[in-house]
Amino acid sequence: MNAKLIVIAAGTLIIGTGAGYWFGQAGVSATSDAVVVATERKPLFYRHPMQPEVTSPVPAKGSMGMDYIPVFADEVTGQNEIAGTVRIDAVVQQNIGVRTAKAELASLSHTVRAAGRISFDETRITKLHPKIEGWVEELFVDTTGQQVEEDTMLLSLYSPRLVASQQEYVLALKNNETLKNSSVEDIRRGAEELVASSRSRLELFDVPEHQIRELEASLEPQKTLHIHSPAAGIIIRIGAREGQHVTPMTELFMIADLSRVWAYADIFEYDLPWVKTGDEAQMTLAASPGQVFKGRVAYIYPYAESKTRTIKVRIEFDNPDLMLKPEMFVNIRLDASQQDLATVIPAEAVIRSGSEDQVFVVRGPGKFEPRKVQLGLQSDGRVIVLAGVQPGEEVVTSAQFLIDSESKLREATAKMAEVGASESATQSATADESR
Repeated sequence: MNAKLIVIAAGTLIIGTGAGYWFGQAGVSATSDAVVVATERKPLFYRHPMQPEVTSPVPAKGSMGMDYIPVFADEVTGQNEIAGTVRIDAVVQQNIGVRTAKAELASLSHTVRAAGRISFDETRITKLHPKIEGWVEELFVDTTGQQVEEDTMLLSLYSPRLVASQQEYVLALKNNETLKNSSVEDIRRGAEELVASSRSRLELFDVPEHQIRELEASLEPQKTLHIHSPAAGIIIRIGAREGQHVTPMTELFMIADLSRVWAYADIFEYDLPWVKTGDEAQMTLAASPGQVFKGRVAYIYPYAESKTRTIKVRIEFDNPDLMLKPEMFVNIRLDASQQDLATVIPAEAVIRSGSEDQVFVVRGPGKFEPRKVQLGLQSDGRVIVLAGVQPGEEVVTSAQFLIDSESKLREATAKMAEVGASESATQSATADESR
């Protein structure tokens, strides 16, 4: 009985030892395979979960207790790709709202907006003064704002000196009539010259032609002189009334032609470098909603206003219907420094970091490449690209900040991979030399 028990125990021991050895071998084999796999997926380094530029060659924890994230070789950007290039699945693009637009050749100008006011065209203002001293007998135009045409009779003026000049002209005419048949040539010529000089004196006093002809016909001096409007326009100011004594210093009338007006716009200093003489201008005013008046910059004043720190710009506008009235307040838009056939992209596509500007260019389906750009003028939501993007290339216009975050992460990862590879090569070279 005891012999049987001994045999059974020995058999059991042998079977258990064999099974243990087999499982041990299997375990070693599994462990070896795991080691091989782990060796194949060995991280290049570990990065901070919140700060990609902070890395470690060994596993570590951040200040908040977060584990560093391992970075493997297959996660690094390919050798033919620019550092920071991002690949995004089409579904993810739709979820984060990626939109794109093509760079195109277009004309663009810098837009300057300013407040302004309407004023008279100074070259079309006429101030009328008498050439002689006298008294106003009658006003034919006696209200401001009245429209007059050129040569309209404005007033009649009595002047003793004018009466004496008419008498001289009448005597010269009579004397010439008497001496015109004289046999002495010098006498005839003297009489004719006296007539001419007397008539010239009346013309210099602005005696109108019709009054001179009446005087020649009647040979009777007239008491008053008629003063006519030298130009067409609006009566802005009347400087004398009936019965008033006037001299050549007295301004009788101020007449303004409003068929063309000036607008003064106040431009801030930072906008001034863009504004040039000849730039197109558009003007709107509350009195004519929806209507746009077009003009051009005629002059930029060479001084600034001390209180407002602005510079006045003079713009000329045609005003055939007299809708633009002096002292009106207006809104002015200047299309300054226009550039034709420039590479233009939406301004929202640009990521501005302060020191440099960047866009993301579509390089293929789901592939976005970061690219630094040099920018020019910006206007109406568009910006000129001087360098970095070619016409026809497609740029990201929305969700680019999310793409930029991923791009910065991948760029940092690629740089650390290069550093790791360089260190490994150095260590291998050192090991070879030691052998």
